[in-house]
Amino acid sequence: MKVYKSKAAGQKIRDTYDRLLAEWGIGTEERDIPTRYGSTHVHVFGAPDAAPVVLFHGVGDDSALMWLYNAAALAPHFRLYAVDTLGGPGKSVPGSGYNGQFDQAIWIDEVLDGLGLDRVFAAGVSNGAYLVQHYAAARPERVVKAVAMASSVPAGSGLVPMSKMLRIFLPEALFPTKRNIRKLLTKLSGDNSAVFTDNPLILEHYTYLLRGFNNMAMRYHKVTALTPSEIDSLRSKVLFLIGEDDPFAALGGMEALKAYGMNFRSFPGAGHGINHEIPGEINAAIIQYFKGQS
Repeated sequence: MKVYKSKAAGQKIRDTYDRLLAEWGIGTEERDIPTRYGSTHVHVFGAPDAAPVVLFHGVGDDSALMWLYNAAALAPHFRLYAVDTLGGPGKSVPGSGYNGQFDQAIWIDEVLDGLGLDRVFAAGVSNGAYLVQHYAAARPERVVKAVAMASSVPAGSGLVPMSKMLRIFLPEALFPTKRNIRKLLTKLSGDNSAVFTDNPLILEHYTYLLRGFNNMAMRYHKVTALTPSEIDSLRSKVLFLIGEDDPFAALGGMEALKAYGMNFRSFPGAGHGINHEIPGEINAAIIQYFKGQS
């Protein structure tokens, strides 16, 4: 499965990936964890003896971009493991086993085993938030607590059809000119879209992602609805952080969180890039929740 449309496109993405990583302002140990589905790239950083927190990014982006405004703030409090999703942009490399038999829980099992981790805290954004919930439901003994950002509970009205989600990205994503990319980032964001549109490196990297990433490489990642018992198991374990201006929340995500009685905090003026748009509030919420503070 080709992750990038061409070698040149992949090189541009990896080059800007490394430049974004340098902007984190902290050093990371880069590790490649072998799994039956391919090699998974992980950035390891933070306090060596602190609680382990595994981070998952969304679809169509990568760890370097996703945690740009969070890594340095979280590092003094936790030992962090930022995963490049297999099949997504970044430095993970799908192997021959990455096919229709791909199982997300088994993949995460093998990543954690390769890192020597037993029980972890986990946090994710958008599709990364789905991975966090999916894994916490499938392996409750391995996830202590989780934070799901820019997401809802994937059940009932919270399981939004892909066709509706794609409309949010159209038509701009089909024609990724500089003007359309700015328009798309503004559409996805709340009041602080400038954190994306006024950052030349983010714009450059995001442009290369839209033009050069092969979206079909994520085809084996399936979103399935949680059962009532799985939802019950997550109610006291997962904290949802959602922007009130998130266009995905407007599709029923906020109502689903309320209907299922999930533990969530909403933030006025924040959109889908919530951890970029209001990093101070989001970093504080993650730290407080994982450390058991109110």
